[in-house]
Amino acid sequence: MPNPTAAMLVIGDEILSGRTRDSNMNHLAKRLTEAGIDLREARMVPDEAAEIIAALDALRSRYTYVFTSGGIGPTHDDITADCVAQAFGVGIDVREDARAILATNYANPETELNAARLRMARIPDGAELIDNPVSKAPGFRIGNVHVMAGVPAVFEAMVEGVLPTLTGGAPLRSHSLRVFLAEGTVAGPLGEIAAANADVSIGSYPFQREGRFGCTLVARAQDTARLTSVAAEIRAMAEGLGATDILETPPDAALA
Repeated sequence: MPNPTAAMLVIGDEILSGRTRDSNMNHLAKRLTEAGIDLREARMVPDEAAEIIAALDALRSRYTYVFTSGGIGPTHDDITADCVAQAFGVGIDVREDARAILATNYANPETELNAARLRMARIPDGAELIDNPVSKAPGFRIGNVHVMAGVPAVFEAMVEGVLPTLTGGAPLRSHSLRVFLAEGTVAGPLGEIAAANADVSIGSYPFQREGRFGCTLVARAQDTARLTSVAAEIRAMAEGLGATDILETPPDAALA
């Protein structure tokens, strides 16, 4: 049975302008891979309602799970919650359980929990809260969409809380071989191995170190026995092309 699928929607002008470097997609991809959920697509959109809603509608209809990051803070450009509500056709307002959780983050909530901060307690009707153990302001889940913060520490904490609630499949394992052969040298025979082993995903990732060209050849599959077999074919191919100092990382040492 195929694994569940997922998509990620990264929201924020600061990401697209280059002011902020996104690390959340990388973290989510690794954790989903470990859980047997295939991250199939990632999009980045600006803080524009039409763009966010269109992307949400496209992704949530195509994938098992959708994860968003960014746009649920206290400022005027934090519009993700409103866009999600609009995409699902539901209302949105400050919710008392979210307000109560948020209040625990302030010594004097009666004065510190101002109108701007209360924006972080606005939750679409029918959504379930996602715990935020770092700064208290909750994320939320509605349908198959999980709405989470953009701050990496908060995003990662939310992911850990969400993962146990998801249905996963078989983890994707990887077996890599680093060889000092130019990618153009291995391309032909590697393509032949890939064509003969369609059930195993095979990729090549070039690098240059100490003036030498090389590539890391990576095989990915759920079946460890098949993975080991195909990795042996790749190693034999590389050795046949003259590679000697091959650095091999088997599937028990690392995930994809």
